Amino acid sequence: MCSHYRTPEQAVFRGTWAVETPSLWTKTDIWPGYRGVFVRRHPHADVGDEAVPPQEAQAGIFGLLPHWSKDESLAKRTYNARSETVAEKPSFRDAWRKAQHCIIPAASIYEPDWRSGKAVPTRIERADGVDLGIAGLWESWRNPAGELVYSYTMLTINADEHPLMKHYHRPGDEKRMVVILPRRLYDPWLDATADQSMDFMRPFPADRLQAHAESRQPKSTG
Repeated sequence: MCSHYRTPEQAVFRGTWAVETPSLWTKTDIWPGYRGVFVRRHPHADVGDEAVPPQEAQAGIFGLLPHWSKDESLAKRTYNARSETVAEKPSFRDAWRKAQHCIIPAASIYEPDWRSGKAVPTRIERADGVDLGIAGLWESWRNPAGELVYSYTMLTINADEHPLMKHYHRPGDEKRMVVILPRRLYDPWLDATADQSMDFMRPFPADRLQAHAESRQPKSTG
């Protein structure tokens, strides 16, 4: 599970992804219901026009909003999608079936460490300092005012046996982790079909991650 993460600084983001940052992306610390940013294949990337970039960045609500959403409040419950049930759950199954794959860039994610008996906010990041690329799904939705709203969710897998991620969340709860993609799999994930999606639901090596206890949970800098 991941309900809080920190985006890369926008200058770093532009350098890594070679895309423009969307104007609606203004916050750095992202919680469910906030607008963050995701990267997807450009919808016209296959037209053969060299002027069309292969990918684009979209600002979207953290928490998937399917076409039948009544308002944005559903995002508070759809920010993570379990890979084991994503093909069946009404909130996620259309995006999964359509292979609406995206990558959520994150400088770090935050999880609670309960080993001391108290929830200690813990920052988790790549050990090499490279931003995390989290596998996700995106969706578009028309709000009651008729405006087009994008949204996204992070895909998760079981982490009961993961050497690092098994330490987080409440005692007795199933341990979960987001699907962190190696950089070599960014393009394959964005291009994968629905039938290929489960091939990417793998744990990221623990020795390529590091965790740091925080004195308190960071606040939004938006």
